[in-house]
Amino acid sequence: MPAVKPEKISPLDPTAAAPFYRQIYDRFRDAIATGMLKPGDRIPSARSLTKELGLARGTIETAYSLLAAEGYIEARGQAGTVVSPELKPRTAITGPVPLPNPNVDTVSFRPDSILPFQMGLPALDAFPRKIWARLGARSVRAMQPSDMIHPPMYGLPLLRAEIARYLQVSRGLSCSPSQVFVTSGYRQTVELIGHALLKAGNRVWLEDPGYPPTREIFNRMHIEGVSVPVDGEGMVVSDAVKLAPRAHAAVVTPAHQSPLGMSLSLPRRLALLDWSARNKAWIIEDDYDGEYRYVSRPLPALKSLDRDGRVLYAGTFSKVLFPGIRLAYLVVPEGQVEQFEQVTESLSAGCPGLTQTIVTAFIGEGHFARHIQRMRKLYAERREATAAGLESVLGKYVRIDLQPGGMHLILRLRGNRSDRRLVASMREQNLYAEALTDWTTRNDGVSALLLNFTNIDSRRTAENFGRRILKLM
Repeated sequence: MPAVKPEKISPLDPTAAAPFYRQIYDRFRDAIATGMLKPGDRIPSARSLTKELGLARGTIETAYSLLAAEGYIEARGQAGTVVSPELKPRTAITGPVPLPNPNVDTVSFRPDSILPFQMGLPALDAFPRKIWARLGARSVRAMQPSDMIHPPMYGLPLLRAEIARYLQVSRGLSCSPSQVFVTSGYRQTVELIGHALLKAGNRVWLEDPGYPPTREIFNRMHIEGVSVPVDGEGMVVSDAVKLAPRAHAAVVTPAHQSPLGMSLSLPRRLALLDWSARNKAWIIEDDYDGEYRYVSRPLPALKSLDRDGRVLYAGTFSKVLFPGIRLAYLVVPEGQVEQFEQVTESLSAGCPGLTQTIVTAFIGEGHFARHIQRMRKLYAERREATAAGLESVLGKYVRIDLQPGGMHLILRLRGNRSDRRLVASMREQNLYAEALTDWTTRNDGVSALLLNFTNIDSRRTAENFGRRILKLM
């Protein structure tokens, strides 16, 4: 294990009453006590720390001798000096770190965990990790010095070309690689659009219910989100025109409305495009999981109908690969490429080149398309199994909406039950859910749970989790 770098130690204070050796001793002891340094971790040699801190070697050796005498560290000869492997957590001298309060009424989009029904997670158990590892190892072996400099700010040219080809075949979207901008996720995509095309005080149509972070991002940019209701055909464009006819943009999820799951109907799509052309407004198409439709082929993207260059298409690899990859992409109208290049140069540092190289190979060698096909079949099976399992246990208390696509179910609560209260109780039991009321600005009493099904492997598993939910109702 490589030695912990000296910069992990707090800076020394030349004005402090404690001598330098004691300050060094305190820094290492505190790092061990708080878990920054763990049993078995190597620490810098006295020689390297002497050079790093510019102190006499005797000062460092005095501190190390004191730490060794008290059992915090031990010398291993040529293997260096390590934190004593026999140390136990009880040696910590600081107070315990308080755990988050599960009763606090907050929504995390998304938590760093893998819990049953957790929204936003694909089937991680079915991801082709061996293929990914092989491509990763090959990419590392092939790295040249030119691959180790700052990555291209707009995205790796080969990846942009692969994305353009994929969208042409799978989503009916014709674009050139120069129109594709690789981002670090949906949030950066929205921020990029906001800085490039909008300004403070503008108004933007947002679906209600809709993905909460979208509203939060625009709020921070001082752009007003106008809540537009949705029905069985998606965003009610006629209502939007009445609410804010001069809005500068609209954010829609045409393939599967987020979170209710219906598709934006063709008349609504045409009405939206007509409004944007007449008012020179922009349409942001969030196609977060359009690949997953179970009753027919995936629908063409709204942008495929765009004849006036008003639609910006936002896609992501989080749902089809895994969220930790932190890669998404944006397709901009041809006339806006230069503007987005300028904004990207000001705001973006680019995404890791190695990750982009692996994704490029994953797409180019056909693994991406095959993976989506396998997941579409698997998700259809898990969707049916999860719905059946939950229905058999919770049928008296919920109505399950089974939409034609997407990655989650909607469990509408019967009776006067609070979805937020039930979500909080589930979180306490390490079960995940999101409350529909947290996705809307209206106070219409709609109470429902949003439950992801992609990581539920069988009907029996769903039934077992359903029984746990039942005890909380």
